[in-house]
Amino acid sequence: MDIKQFKVKSGNEVNLKNYPTGYDGNELNKERAAVLLEDSRKQLAEVQDKLYAQNQYSVLIILQAMDAAGKDSAVKHIMSGFNPLGVQVHSFKTPTKTELDHNYLWRHNLALPPRGEIAIHNRSHYENVLVTRVHPEYILNENIPGIDSVDKIKKSFWEDRLEQITAFEKGLAENGTVILKFFLHLSKKEQKKRFLERIDDPSKNWKFEMGDIRERGYWDDYQRYYEEAIGATSKKYAPWFIIPADDKWYTRLAIATIIHDYFEDLSIHYPTLTDTEKADLQKARAQLVNEA
Repeated sequence: MDIKQFKVKSGNEVNLKNYPTGYDGNELNKERAAVLLEDSRKQLAEVQDKLYAQNQYSVLIILQAMDAAGKDSAVKHIMSGFNPLGVQVHSFKTPTKTELDHNYLWRHNLALPPRGEIAIHNRSHYENVLVTRVHPEYILNENIPGIDSVDKIKKSFWEDRLEQITAFEKGLAENGTVILKFFLHLSKKEQKKRFLERIDDPSKNWKFEMGDIRERGYWDDYQRYYEEAIGATSKKYAPWFIIPADDKWYTRLAIATIIHDYFEDLSIHYPTLTDTEKADLQKARAQLVNEA
């Protein structure tokens, strides 16, 4: 799988209509993808072990999408091969009062991975230039000086936020955090289908909220703001990948392939012992062998 087809180059304007929402090739099918995904899981597990042992890099994986695009299932299927001791998954909801009393990046800072570990953010700091942009009245809850009405939230406000996010991610990358950002590109038609499944299937009723329907009414706004956010913040050190999301089996394989390829580029390896450490190992071995 050529991952270049998904990657948004730095400085490129984004038009989501130019990106497919489903798989239209003939090289893969659901059964073949399942086999490849299982292989990817095993490879990711091996690389994670080296990542933890080397203790040099951390990995931040960001998943953003419209409702019902499959973020939760992507986490479940792709990350199941990881050792849970080295992976943390954070799903960001509406900010609490305590979180609103800090700057909008504060709670995301708290969820960053330490060296040697992986963090998956199911929704992320990008909600602060997406849902808040669709609903600018939410910004008033942040008590930002000089912003006491929606009328004062100009386009420059959002441009500044995107620059702040870019600087935030640049600082992380320069200090050893590998950042991979995925937008699961779902069609409006497929979202409708999945919403109906959630309503008609009693075992999926719990997944549905009336708020999902309300947000669907802002579909075009969300598409436009995703385009702006992705275009402004896809950088070499923190790239965005636009992944077709209408076929979940393809979505999972694409994400797993990208993560593995980036791990391979890091040349992660187990620590190399010094001559003194190697000598100590042999002493310990001899002591164990000679035990009564």
